Amino acid sequence: MITLEDWALIRRLAAEGEPHARIAARLGISRTTVVKAVGSVAPPRYVRSPAATSFAVFEPRVRALLAEFPDLPATVVAERVGWTGSISWFRENVTRLRPEQRRVDPADRLSWEAGDAAQCDLWFPPRKIPLEDGTATLLPVLVMTLAHSRFVVARMIPTKTTEDLLLGMWQLLQLLGRVPRRLIWDNERGIGRGPHRAEGVAAFMGTLATRLVLLRPRDPESKGIVERRNGWFETSFMPGRSFGSPADFNDQFIGWLEGANQRVVRTTKAAPVKLLEADRSAMLALPPVAPLVGWRKQVRLGRDYYVTIARNDYSVDPTWIGRMLDVHADLDQVQVRLDGRLVAQHPRVWARGLTITDPAHVSTAARLRQEFQQPRTQAASDGLVRDLTDYDRAFGLNQEGVA
Repeated sequence: MITLEDWALIRRLAAEGEPHARIAARLGISRTTVVKAVGSVAPPRYVRSPAATSFAVFEPRVRALLAEFPDLPATVVAERVGWTGSISWFRENVTRLRPEQRRVDPADRLSWEAGDAAQCDLWFPPRKIPLEDGTATLLPVLVMTLAHSRFVVARMIPTKTTEDLLLGMWQLLQLLGRVPRRLIWDNERGIGRGPHRAEGVAAFMGTLATRLVLLRPRDPESKGIVERRNGWFETSFMPGRSFGSPADFNDQFIGWLEGANQRVVRTTKAAPVKLLEADRSAMLALPPVAPLVGWRKQVRLGRDYYVTIARNDYSVDPTWIGRMLDVHADLDQVQVRLDGRLVAQHPRVWARGLTITDPAHVSTAARLRQEFQQPRTQAASDGLVRDLTDYDRAFGLNQEGVA
């Protein structure tokens, strides 16, 4: 076999018109070799003859295991077939065979009609946010991306419970001013899984007259738009930023999204803000009556005059001890009502296990406690005393007849 340098020289000499026999004599090779080199279209290369490897004996059993369990780890496969050699070499061969046994699930490229769908997801920024009690924690951000225009609205929320998820969705839909015909969610516990819906979700969707779509497992293309946005937030929004509170995060994020929604998207070749109006015009109108969302409970006020909502205690005017109260909390505040009348209001705190007290309620409690401890006084006499002889005459008695 000739070298790569000889092959290149032969082709150059032949291109210059030198006879094949003279080239062969010059290089000390046969004329047939020269003819083959001139007629070849690729440089010569050495191809090693395939030989059986130590893995060949185990390959049929490995294939049988992977056919039944496509995701079985290579280390477990090695143990099952009795492999005692290099685990890295065994793992390379398992990686080579695994795609042949795994069923293929193609991901189609979907097209989205205007007003049809909004993809919803929770994004957890990789930075802890300071809370009211001095602690810091990772908090979820509810992200809603319109599938047609790629317009994004988002807000950080306290928890991923159903109450806060519905509150967050309602706020984002109010920002949009319209309701997409479908709201697409992954299997989020606070929304629903499979055929089951979390409590309150069906009523929320019914009030909006929209349809909730819960995706099947391993269906990434149906929610890929919003998930790609989440990755973009981590690389474009988060670097170099610090946050003093959830409100500070929301202020910064909303400001950043205003500019982000004006950038041209590669797939649509337009900025989301340019396609937003066409998207909104095909959506449903907001309901005339707002859906019932948030934390709601009815409780009889106890002697300690506090109500518990979302794992925090809030004070109420102790004047209403023993009365049934309606407690409601949204993302920003907690309100307590008696027969529709507001009797207490507090900013909602996002930390857990705190006691929030209004000083006026403490003062009222001290006054009521002092009044309770005072002895009851009998009513003063009005000075009118009836003569007992009036009763004797009324019953026909006289003084002589009484022994």
